[in-house]
Amino acid sequence: MVEQPESWVVPANEYRRERWKNGAGWTREILRVPDRADWLWRLSIAEIEQDAPFSSFPGVDRELVLLSGNGLRLRFDDGEVHTLSPPHERLRFAGERKVDGELVDGPTHDFNLMWRRDAIDAQLWHRPLVGPMVIFIDPGATWVVHLLAGSARFGDDSGLPGLAAGDTAFMRADAQRGRHVLEGGGEVLLIRIQPKS
Repeated sequence: MVEQPESWVVPANEYRRERWKNGAGWTREILRVPDRADWLWRLSIAEIEQDAPFSSFPGVDRELVLLSGNGLRLRFDDGEVHTLSPPHERLRFAGERKVDGELVDGPTHDFNLMWRRDAIDAQLWHRPLVGPMVIFIDPGATWVVHLLAGSARFGDDSGLPGLAAGDTAFMRADAQRGRHVLEGGGEVLLIRIQPKS
């Protein structure tokens, strides 16, 4: 496995397109950590073009965010029904729950955060980006910035390239607390991932 630097950006055109685990749809994988079948956490964008059952991921929690489209209805086998509506409604649920995705009106793209609940704590926020935003990274943690809309750039001391809509930045801190300044205009998904203590 190739070691990642402390901070890096994955442009949207470098996401890896692959079939869902159950073969019922397509996803564009942004990153899995580590890069193997038994990953601890994973980010991807599901391309949902037709009603389909979701893949089962035992032991995994997931959070789904509607990125584009007119909505996605999640119909769980226990009777719960939840509709992700525009612009960016989201839902967190257990990966082993049986659920069918039903399109409200046409295809959707959906941001998918997954993590192994026994090893990882993950939090996701949807925030406007208006001017500078300071991100502090505690040792052992990884922060992710997915730019939903607009454009953004990091402070000159970061060494990171700018972000266009759809790009994703990763920032880690190993021994010492890290700090990054993000400036621009638009909307972001912010994700904090850290090992369970």
